[in-house]
Amino acid sequence: MRLARPLETSALAARDRLKRVGHRARRELLARLVPRDRPGTAVVREDWDTLFVLDACRYDTFAEQNHLEGTLSKRRSRGATSSEFLRENFAGGSHHDVVYVSANPYVSRLPEGTFHDLLPVYDEWDEELQTVTPAVMNDAVRRAHDRYPNKRIVAHYMQPHYPFIGERGRELDHRGYAPDGDYAAMESYSIWAQLQFGLASASRSAVIEAYRENLRVVLTALEDLLSELEGKLVLTADHGNMLGEDLGPLPVPVYGHYDGLHTPELVEVSWFEPPWDRRREIEAEPPVERRDRVGDETVAERLRALGYRE
Repeated sequence: MRLARPLETSALAARDRLKRVGHRARRELLARLVPRDRPGTAVVREDWDTLFVLDACRYDTFAEQNHLEGTLSKRRSRGATSSEFLRENFAGGSHHDVVYVSANPYVSRLPEGTFHDLLPVYDEWDEELQTVTPAVMNDAVRRAHDRYPNKRIVAHYMQPHYPFIGERGRELDHRGYAPDGDYAAMESYSIWAQLQFGLASASRSAVIEAYRENLRVVLTALEDLLSELEGKLVLTADHGNMLGEDLGPLPVPVYGHYDGLHTPELVEVSWFEPPWDRRREIEAEPPVERRDRVGDETVAERLRALGYRE
């Protein structure tokens, strides 16, 4: 995308400019304002038996909200979005010692045979909450460990990513705002776009607290599960989330996450290691046939429900 003129200096004018450009163009604009940098942690090369991926979890928010016992360090993610994280860590490889258990539908975009098996928990969708709950993911992770005791397990949870499923978060009107007034339309603005464009009915502080609450919900759900599993466990994130930070060149606060926007808020993630005793014996085997029970159209609808507009 080529910028035909300098960015307006007025915050109001810049907001109006962002309203006029499409989602893809806005991503490209933001990526040009902040240089893209490829380095980061290649998660498959790290030492773990089960890797828990919390979606859109900022390092600072994890450090503030975490109550689990273990050792916390900071890593740099290879992606600022789920699709970029998956592409930069797994695409083009054959990870046949890994079983990927995912609430995030984006993993379905990777080629068949990337992993030994892909367990699509996004087919156990909660229609009311418009996401996959941590309890459903916990059950899927238990089944995966029982079925594949000799595989590395990636467990990709959707929280703290919007939609908000905590008690206070559910009270917010945050499920999407359609520009034409049709709230049932799938082409709608996420809560982050609502805040970006000044359309949100909830305050910024209420939305940020709902985001933090979403993280507490998933961490509480994980507490018992972590004690059940054998092997070395690690909690990390695919990327973070902008919460209204000022990027400098763009004279409006920025919300959400965008491909290539490698700011600290988006690529600094936790690397948290709970205590462990006994390792699992891991071996690679030929991949099994993918068993997705939802089609491409349903995957696209669920991605839009999570705030992605491709």
